[in-house]
This record gives sequence, structure tokens and C-alpha cells, in this order.
Amino acid sequence: MNAINKNLPTWDLSDLYADAKDPAIRKDLDDAKQRSEAFQKDYQGKLAGLSGDALAAAIVEYEGISEICGKIGSFAGLLHAGDGSDPAIGQFYQGVREQLTTISSFTLFFGLELNRIEETALQAKYDESDALARYRPWLDENRSFRPHQLSDEVEQVLHEREVAGSGAWIRLFDQTMAELRFPINGQDLTMSDAANMLSSTKVEDRKVAAKSIGDVLGQNIKLLAHITNTLAKDKEIDDRLRSFPTPVSARNLSNQVEDDVVEALSEAVTSSYGDLSHRYYKLKAKWFGVDQLDYWDRNAPLPEDDDRQIDWDSARETVLKAYGEFSPNLADIGKRFFDNPWIDVPPRAGKSSGAFAHPTVPSAHPYLLLNYHGKTRDVMTLAHELGHGVHQILAGEQGYFLSDTPLTLAETASVFGEMLTFQSMLRAETNPKMRRIMLAGKVEDMLNTVVRQIAFFEFEKRVHSKRREAELTVEEICQIWIDVQKESLGDAVRYDEEYKYYWSYIPHFIHSPFYVYAYAFGDCLVNSLYDVYQNAEDGFADKYFDMLKAGGTKRHQELLAPFGLDASDPAFWQRGLNMIKRLIDELEELS
Repeated sequence: MNAINKNLPTWDLSDLYADAKDPAIRKDLDDAKQRSEAFQKDYQGKLAGLSGDALAAAIVEYEGISEICGKIGSFAGLLHAGDGSDPAIGQFYQGVREQLTTISSFTLFFGLELNRIEETALQAKYDESDALARYRPWLDENRSFRPHQLSDEVEQVLHEREVAGSGAWIRLFDQTMAELRFPINGQDLTMSDAANMLSSTKVEDRKVAAKSIGDVLGQNIKLLAHITNTLAKDKEIDDRLRSFPTPVSARNLSNQVEDDVVEALSEAVTSSYGDLSHRYYKLKAKWFGVDQLDYWDRNAPLPEDDDRQIDWDSARETVLKAYGEFSPNLADIGKRFFDNPWIDVPPRAGKSSGAFAHPTVPSAHPYLLLNYHGKTRDVMTLAHELGHGVHQILAGEQGYFLSDTPLTLAETASVFGEMLTFQSMLRAETNPKMRRIMLAGKVEDMLNTVVRQIAFFEFEKRVHSKRREAELTVEEICQIWIDVQKESLGDAVRYDEEYKYYWSYIPHFIHSPFYVYAYAFGDCLVNSLYDVYQNAEDGFADKYFDMLKAGGTKRHQELLAPFGLDASDPAFWQRGLNMIKRLIDELEELS
């Protein structure tokens, strides 16, 4: 075993339930079902006639039922993420999802009926009840979907079929990816381990890993394309029934962000491809002594990089030190994740690749999943996911409904945590060669977060738009992928035939269509926010904590106003992109 992979902590999910056979799960499922049935009997058809306080009481009961279901669903989902290849876990996971769907069918009427209350009548209820007014942000978010709401009967059918429809296809994708093995140097590696080799200092390792990933994805591409086509069609049907004008409209509405703001972000990034990614990868090709980088060298360490390994204890201390330099309180909250078994760190067969932070429910605590390989990027991933975790703890004070942060702001604390960690590490580094390596690594991370994710966004838009006309062939999807890669990365990157299949392993396309622009939104937002922080007087940290604690109670305009920022202003996005450009300028000067 690699020394870096020794003594890595794993999570203990017993703060939710002891295990999949814990009788408390059955008890909670029965309790949620009984309360849901009683809730339907007590309130269905009666909401418009309730007083403000009575309606608030109904919401409190609905929130309580939802939190029980959220706790059970979180446990099943985390268990499945820990080992998606175990048939018993898969059976448990599917069984829980089906039971939760049945339970939620009893309360489905609530959101639909709330949306039918006239605005003037609802305002009168707000005026008479402070308890109801507290839930106004949650009600406003739900009621924003009023123009797209279908009849109760259709909504019921769509809701109950989800578990055997899109949910089943998502599960098939997860299981397929968890079970794929990539033959490399005589070993069969998981996706996480194979992808990690793409950042090896040895070009032969990068090449063999890249080729193996492409070959194995190509062998499974018909199934992966079928899953993609089916889910895109499922979304097209839902969008058409609900009269959403574009494939991304539903995502924007759920993110509580205006279409023109998202388009302004996308246009700002795509129009800057030449001055960002094209310029940087030409520079990197020059460092490698070539005119074009092979695609497996895009994320390669620089030639003089010593490929130093960072053990887990050092990674933890590095991140907590950076958090503490900004705010001791931030570090104290982050430290709770290490003092308790809330993080699952080691790569292993069957485990979900990548990384995430899951908030679970406010009555418990978040959990983090990582696949740690000891690279500098892994330290940044830890800083990122820990930022999510801290945000989720702070927002949890708002309760189950109001703690949920829109995706456009959900990446703020994570990316800010990365920036704090990078700047702290850069300040501590005195070796000019290592500073250049660190700057290049940060630029690549930012390009992967901004340029890469907007390119993914453009890929999704094209695939979903074409899927509205007809099913796409494997070749059509692959061509869209290659077109977008060439547009976003420029002429300095060269692709072999197997690279055309690389779109098929990206889970966001399957789990959360159009999620990806939230990363670019968050990175540009944080770049602007960090620019304010660097020039701010005392009080910035207090404003920052207030923003995180707000959870889903405020929209992005309200949350950014105390910092003098406005995401609807095109200059806002340019300010964020200019930080990346300045770092590339600095690298050009160092070269």
C-alpha cells in the first residue's frame, strides 16, 4: 500500500443509523408514513382557508416529515456512495427510494395546493403571522414554479414514476461506473485511480491511463449513450409539459438565478477563451518543448515538478491553518470534521469517484467523501469540500427547508476555502521554482472550474437541444464533445481518437443536468469576493459568516449587496475573470 493511503479516515454513518438493518429505519419509515397520511387527511383541500398561523403550523409539520425522510434518504445514499457495487447495498438503496416515493406521494398535494393560493390572499396571511413570514423565502421559491405546475393527477403520476424512470437510469449509470475497471500496467484500476494517473509526473503513465480510460469507456459507450439519451428525453418531456422555453430554464429557476445572468456568465467566459485557456495551454506546451500538448498532458505536472506527496495529516493542518488565518471560527468549525468520523477519504473499489459534501439534515451533520491520492490538487479538493461542510453547518441553523442554498451560491464557501488555502500555501513558499509550479497549478484549477465547466455547460446545451429533435447517435454526441473541447481549449491541445468518449463518465450530466455552470458562477463570484477581501477593512469575515448562515433565505442580489457586488452587472464576471488573467500574466513574465 502506498504510504499516502495509510491511516486515511473513513466515515461512521451511525449518527444517522447503525447500519442498513437498524430497526430505527423501519420505525422512522412507519412514523413518516403515518404522519404523511394524517397530514393529507388534515390539510388536503383546506390550505386556502387556513389562517396564517395555521398554515405555518402545517408547514412545520411538513418540514418535520420531510426531515425524517431526508435523514433516511441521506443514509441510504451515503451507504451506496461508499460501495455502489455491493448488491445488498444496492437493494437497500433502491428499497428506501421506493418507500420514500410512496410516503411523499401523500404530501405531494401540499406544494401544489400552496401554489394555487392567490398572491393577495397569501400576503394577508403573511401580514397576520410572523411564523408564516419566516417561511416566505421557501414559499417564494416553490411558488416560482407556479406557471409550470401541472394538474394534481399528472403531478402524482410523474412523481410516482420517477423511481422507475429517471431514478432507475441514474442508478444504472452509477453502478456501471462503479464496476468499470481500467487495465493499466498489469492492474485493473477503478476510475478514481485511473484518473489520478493523468496527473503523474511520468508521461508514459499518463498516456497508458488516458488510453485505457478512453478504451474502456468506448467499450461501454452504447450503454452510456443510451442512458444519456433516455435521461435527456425524459427531461425534454418534463420541460415540454411544463412549458419551459429552453433545456436550462428549469435549472435556472431552481437556482433562483435569472436566465440573463447565466447567459452573461457564459458569454463572458466563452469570449475569454482566447485570453484564458488558449493562452495558458500554449504557454504550457512551450514549457514542455512542443507545439501541441497531448490531451493526457493537459493536467500534467510541470517538467520541473518534484511530484511531492502530501500525507493526510499535512493536508489537514494546511487547510485548517489557512482557514484559521482568515477566521479562527472558520477553522474551529472545520476542525469538527476531523475530530469526528465525518469524512471518508481512502480510494477503494466500488466507492463513488470524485468528491462531495452531503448536508444530510440539520438535526445531524454533513459528511464529506474524498478520494485522496496525496497530490496538491487533493489538498485543494479537501479545502473545497470542507468549505461546503462548514457552509452546510452554518446554514443548518435555518432548519431543513431554509438551509438549502441555491446552487449558484452553494459553491461560494467551497471555492473561497480553496482560495484561502492556495494563498496561504503560496505565502509560505519561498522557492521561486515551486512558486511558479503552484501558480500554474492554481491557474489550471481555475481553468478547470471556469472554462472547463462552461464548456461542459455548452456541451449539455447542444446535446439537450438536439435531443428535443431526435435521439442522438454515439457519433453525434462524441462530435459535439470534440467540438466544444477544441473551442474551449484551443489549438495547443491535441486529441487521439479515444478521447471522444470522455464525456460519458462525467456524473453531473446524469445526476444534475446543467449543474456545472454553478462551479464557474462560484469561482468568478469568489474571485470578485476575494478581490474585495484583499482591500477590505475589518468586518469582512462577519459579513462572510452572515452570508453563509443565510442559507436559502436570501437570493444572490441580497447576499452580495453588503460586499458591493452585483452578479447582474457584466463587469462583475469580468472582475472575476481578470484575476485568472493576471495570474497567467505573471506566469508569462516568470517564463
